[in-house]
Amino acid sequence: MKDLWLIGIGTGSPGHVTLEAQAALRDAALILLPRKGSGKDDLAEVRHRIIAAAGSTARIVDFDYPVRDPALPYVERVEKWHDEIATRWSAAIDGDGPVALLVWGDPSLYDSTLRIAARLSPRPRIKVFPGITALQALTAAHAIPFNTLAGAVTVTTGRRLRDQGWPEGAESVVVMLDGECSFQTLRRDDLLIWWGAFLGMEEQVLDHGPLAEAGPRIIETRQAAREAHGWIMDTYLLRPEGLT
Repeated sequence: MKDLWLIGIGTGSPGHVTLEAQAALRDAALILLPRKGSGKDDLAEVRHRIIAAAGSTARIVDFDYPVRDPALPYVERVEKWHDEIATRWSAAIDGDGPVALLVWGDPSLYDSTLRIAARLSPRPRIKVFPGITALQALTAAHAIPFNTLAGAVTVTTGRRLRDQGWPEGAESVVVMLDGECSFQTLRRDDLLIWWGAFLGMEEQVLDHGPLAEAGPRIIETRQAAREAHGWIMDTYLLRPEGLT
């Protein structure tokens, strides 16, 4: 493999894939697709729909996604997980033509595909085709601005929100990769929340309002959606009331 193309595919809608990304899918010789286990067939189906919508005739090779070892400390757990993913990529790839990987959202934002690609040896030429991020899809779905007037935005994870609380000096906070609804750990009564899951897809669900009122609804809705689909990808924005 000489060329590895990382193609951002947005948050699940074929309409989120740029024309440049569609052309890359058509030009790729091989597309790697992860199998993420029982109950997550929808994830593979979304990728297949995107490939078909682009008109790609590339050869598709599936590989089984490894599972993290929960017994290890977090950083070590993730590092070993990335090592194993890179190994499985290498085992699945053959031929010299461009190899494409479809990346949920965008390869630059809270995604480790670029870090995993750096582990390949010999290292291929890497090209990134940017995609719609969950941040864009969330604010578009709620028809709200990403930031307040001349204001800054802090993008963080559920883990950090749980461990460190509200970021010091933050105005607007977007939380990604939060499987534990960490907003419920915040002890503030002035926050508004805008939440969304399956953004851009037919299954899209949204909620917003004062955190004290919307939070319990979101937890219930999220659990029901996860049980119905076997997986969920969601994100949310928090902002104190009165800021515009």
